[in-house]
Amino acid sequence: MLLTITILGILALIALISFVRLHTFLAFLAVSLGVGLALGQKPLEILDSIQKGIGGTLGSITAIIALGAMLGKLVAQSGAAQRIAVKLMDLVGTRHARWAFLVTGFIVGLPLFYSVGFLLLAPLVITVSYRYKLPALYIGLPMLASLSVTQGYLPPHPAPLAILKQFNADMGLTLFYGIIVSIPAILISGALFGSTLKRFTTPANPAFIAPDLSEDEMPSATTSFLTVLLPILLIGLSTFLNPLLPEGSLVQQVIGFVGEPVVSMFLSVLVATYTLGLRRGKTMPEVTGLFGEAVKDVAMLFLIFGGAGALKQVLTDGGVSQSIAEMMEDSTLHPFVLAWGMAALIRVCTGSSTVSGITTAGFVAPMLAATGVEPNLMVLSIGAGSMMFSHVNDTGFWLFREYFQLSMADTLKTWSVMETLVSITGLAGVMALNLILG
Repeated sequence: MLLTITILGILALIALISFVRLHTFLAFLAVSLGVGLALGQKPLEILDSIQKGIGGTLGSITAIIALGAMLGKLVAQSGAAQRIAVKLMDLVGTRHARWAFLVTGFIVGLPLFYSVGFLLLAPLVITVSYRYKLPALYIGLPMLASLSVTQGYLPPHPAPLAILKQFNADMGLTLFYGIIVSIPAILISGALFGSTLKRFTTPANPAFIAPDLSEDEMPSATTSFLTVLLPILLIGLSTFLNPLLPEGSLVQQVIGFVGEPVVSMFLSVLVATYTLGLRRGKTMPEVTGLFGEAVKDVAMLFLIFGGAGALKQVLTDGGVSQSIAEMMEDSTLHPFVLAWGMAALIRVCTGSSTVSGITTAGFVAPMLAATGVEPNLMVLSIGAGSMMFSHVNDTGFWLFREYFQLSMADTLKTWSVMETLVSITGLAGVMALNLILG
């Protein structure tokens, strides 16, 4: 019954947005209230869930998205994005642009949270798309597939890391197996599927298109690359050095602090203010004006993300996640397939890969000890399941739609299918690796 209510709620949300043309945030609120009542929650409990969901979602992403938008705007308007695009095309040529972004997405995705990587790389994709008259989605989807795979499969991303700790798995082995599984997943969901999307020629969001500057007007390639890569370097440095440093030492605390996504993005914006702004002859009011425009560009996303968070929390508090997990607990399926399916169902219904992964791990942990299956591969199977079919209750769906300016139907045909392929190929990779390992 809970699953039926959830499915009807999601269908109602799609109808309100696509056919009634109700504002997305209002549609989320309406469906959240309706689903909450149908799940048997009291009206005041529903309001608490909505407030908790909005606050929890925005609290974790607002600063990162705002800072990423500021950095992206300055990178675009200063000519740094144009400089990087020119260098990138000089190195690989326009014929291989999508492969360059695929590899870049994987490297960037290893240390960075998805939203940070997206907000850093999407402006570069858009700039290359407009400058070289290439379909933005065609060259951008392989990069997004790489980011999705690293977020879902690999520690130190939040959900895989939490699952890994709960299973007492080995981080090194999980990361090693995860990279092996990631390669075919990215090639199929990003490169192969992405090659079929040339027909989607809708121009991407022009907010981050760089002005066409002359050679002298653009910053140097070194300055451009270092400024854009600074948050990646800070977070990557923290990720790799922290385990090697004495626990609780001052150096470890400082490096850990600097490596936090919000702090690294903040420091990067400060550095960019000088390297791409003041140093290039802009005044502080001009730079601040660009930052204001950047926040306006993503302001509507905050409402959409908040609405998605509200619905996710109502479904979670209404017992949907737990109900789905309990239904599958007595299944006779292979443990990897069972864990993947459980995570996939929760992901589709709640929209959160993190909630999906952590909820599934709680139910799978006892089974893990009883069956004796490889815990490192179990982390990957749950991670793959948690990426299944992203749609209207997932903030990533709306981030993609707004940046690439697609209709609801086209977003489902592209983004949602790509995420589904990421999930299915991940499970296939885990099962193949399990056979090889014996």
